[in-house]
Amino acid sequence: MIEIRTPRLILRRWHDDDLVPMADINADPRVMHWIRDGSVRDLEGTADDIERWEEEWDEEGFGLFAVELLASGELIGFVGLSVPEFLPEVLPAVEIGWRLGQQYWGQGYASEAAQATLEFALQDRGLDRVISITQPGNEASQNVMRKLGMEPERETTHPVYGHALTVYAIDLTEFAA
Repeated sequence: MIEIRTPRLILRRWHDDDLVPMADINADPRVMHWIRDGSVRDLEGTADDIERWEEEWDEEGFGLFAVELLASGELIGFVGLSVPEFLPEVLPAVEIGWRLGQQYWGQGYASEAAQATLEFALQDRGLDRVISITQPGNEASQNVMRKLGMEPERETTHPVYGHALTVYAIDLTEFAA
């Protein structure tokens, strides 16, 4: 079982009791504003998401980590790696992404977990490059990307929803773990 500990967080595989707190996060319009078409996800949609995320772990050897606070064990969202199949033009690529409950924004949790995930990508999975995809205007995520040393690589359009996307990238051989 893969588990990563940072000073304040545990990054781990998904448990059954993560469904309800993750569904609460996915039901928040502010959290989902920059994701896909901005629609919130219900309990059933979140269950489908978690099942898909776990399948990616089994198929790819990496995936989205459930992120919990070390002090309380409370689930605060996810950070991890995935294959961005929705955007064929960047394939083959591995994307780092995150989604945290809004009460955890602005406290450095996304950056802390993403830094640990990049170290995992390089040291444990041998990846040499990672991307991250965002919409222009999503300053919070762009700030995390810049803190990770990622640079804008290309502008494109979401093939389903039609909105603008910016693809950031980092060459992990230059990553300072």
